[in-house]
Amino acid sequence: MKSPLLSLPGAVPAEGVDEDVAAHYGDLFREQRALAEGTGFVDLSHRGVVSVTGEDRLSWLHLLLTQHVSDLPTGQATEALILSAHGHIEHALYLVDDGTTVWAHVEPGTQGALIAYLESMKFFNRVEVADRTDEFAIVHLPAGSIAEVPQGVVVRETPYGRDLFLPRADLESYAEKSGPAVGLLAYEALRVEHHRPRLGFETDHRTIPHELGWIGTAVHLQKGCYRGQETVARVQNLGKPPRRLVFLHLDGSEVHLPPAGADLRLADEGPDGRKIGFVTTSVRHHELGPVALALVKRNVPLDARLLADSTAAAQEAIVEP
Repeated sequence: MKSPLLSLPGAVPAEGVDEDVAAHYGDLFREQRALAEGTGFVDLSHRGVVSVTGEDRLSWLHLLLTQHVSDLPTGQATEALILSAHGHIEHALYLVDDGTTVWAHVEPGTQGALIAYLESMKFFNRVEVADRTDEFAIVHLPAGSIAEVPQGVVVRETPYGRDLFLPRADLESYAEKSGPAVGLLAYEALRVEHHRPRLGFETDHRTIPHELGWIGTAVHLQKGCYRGQETVARVQNLGKPPRRLVFLHLDGSEVHLPPAGADLRLADEGPDGRKIGFVTTSVRHHELGPVALALVKRNVPLDARLLADSTAAAQEAIVEP
């Protein structure tokens, strides 16, 4: 659903799954600094919104999600995953319960498959699942923001800021009152800085939670059975994940950033050396310069000099080897 805020002055559409919102509004680094300082807002209205109502909603979701939510306090934000039977990540949900409804926002275009799965697992539980994307738009206020939240709007508050489930009809009027608008590239730059993985960016068809550091934040290790738990428990207790998420500092003299999917190789082996990983997200940060997230093989030495395509890179551990 294309955002009406793309009509704001200077708006440049983002690409790929984010194409329905603005990448920036004409000044990328100014927008990043504003967000880092706690001002402005980010239009995330392209994200899917799902609600779950009914008196069994929390106990039912507890059986399906990787997170402990059976006793989730009203207003407390959390995040959770849905795994395949083999423990691979299929969905990432960003949740809050308002006392009568669990609200979740998810990656653009994934809500249909998520709802289909949830519907298939209802059985005799007293729950109703609904796609609310047409009705509600996600707006992000950065940490430290003193922007007013309209009365009655559901808020998901995290250390990184507040996600508002804003009625979609109010998006333009809210933007007029709460500017400046900040583009998605600024939001993504801070996401990379904070080492936060994103479904479909840091994940592929075989990603397991341990590889991305999602244990603890999205996966609770002391809860009951859910699909894929056997893989989580086995890796936690008996082994290590085959890959690990790293933060890359990229050579700032290069004009172009290595794109998502760019091969990572050991610099000592040159551009034709064996592939040891790939870039997942690369950004230009207003203070750190060009940086990226990447997945590498677990046994790659921490001090190894890397090449991302032809760009020199040094790694910083996110998930320990």
